[in-house]
Amino acid sequence: MLHISQNVSLKQYNTFGIEVFAKHFIEINSRDELTELFSIPEWKTIKTLVLGGGSNMLFINNFDGLVIKINMKGITTTINGNAVLVEAGAGEVWNDLVNYCVEHGYFGIENLSLIPGSVGASPIQNIGAYGVEIKDTFHTCLAYELETGLFKTFTKEDCKFGYRESVFKNELKGNYIIVSVVFKLFLQPNFNLKYGAIEEELAKRGILNPTLKDISQVVSYIRVSKLPDPTTIGNAGSFFKNPIIEATLFEKLKLAFPGIVSYPAGTGDVKLAAGWLIEQCGFKGMVVGNTGTWKNQALVLVNHGGATGEEVFSFSSQIIDTVFAKFGVTLQREVNIIV
Repeated sequence: MLHISQNVSLKQYNTFGIEVFAKHFIEINSRDELTELFSIPEWKTIKTLVLGGGSNMLFINNFDGLVIKINMKGITTTINGNAVLVEAGAGEVWNDLVNYCVEHGYFGIENLSLIPGSVGASPIQNIGAYGVEIKDTFHTCLAYELETGLFKTFTKEDCKFGYRESVFKNELKGNYIIVSVVFKLFLQPNFNLKYGAIEEELAKRGILNPTLKDISQVVSYIRVSKLPDPTTIGNAGSFFKNPIIEATLFEKLKLAFPGIVSYPAGTGDVKLAAGWLIEQCGFKGMVVGNTGTWKNQALVLVNHGGATGEEVFSFSSQIIDTVFAKFGVTLQREVNIIV
């Protein structure tokens, strides 16, 4: 029997540690429970919010609707030659899946080690790090359509992946709940070591022929050295997207700021390092009231204790305005703002 709680604190369910309350709250452990929930007319019309790991959201206010915590677990594999299809329940912790694949010798998502959040959220955000994005290994996902009560399989093309974007964040936002994701991984390595400090750290360790475990451990080490642990200090990881600009604007910026950090973005565009832009504006390690930026990475906004969502949002707006005034580049928030 379904159990729906009332007036539930969401502080433990969002990595920012923002104290807000959900009017209604339920934990879903199976597809049958999801179907049962929306067979009740009351819950088909109310405003809903789906929670996975709560690692990529900022609550501004209490949520006057139904919060659905997805807990569906399970990992299964199908091997066909060099390819491995790995299906994981939406409620699986993302890094648990990465560790599972590393332990079993399945190549493809090792660069995404230690990213917080759940498997179900990964295609919504098209999570990525160190030159790899979910779209690179995504095969399909199964999602529940709220309006019809039917389950639908989405292909990579259906998902319309972009930089930290997907169809689930845009035209289909709020229409589906992802219940499982299938990734296409491989039994033979095809490492991507060109981004961040992966090659440098491998060289420091004297590793010339890295294994799958080596890559995962190095990526994890680099992340820990730069990013705060959400269990110690509230944060949602990278708060802003790395802006993508036209090559002509980049050339002008490079003349004015020779040290500007950039990466190729395809189709002649250039991706800038948002953290570098923010740091150049003097925000790195800044404390403003109960919020601020992380001392080791200006791209990360933190909750020093007792911060409200409005306080964090206001500070992020200050950063956006300052970066635009200095560089003429508009930062976009990567974190989902829940109002």
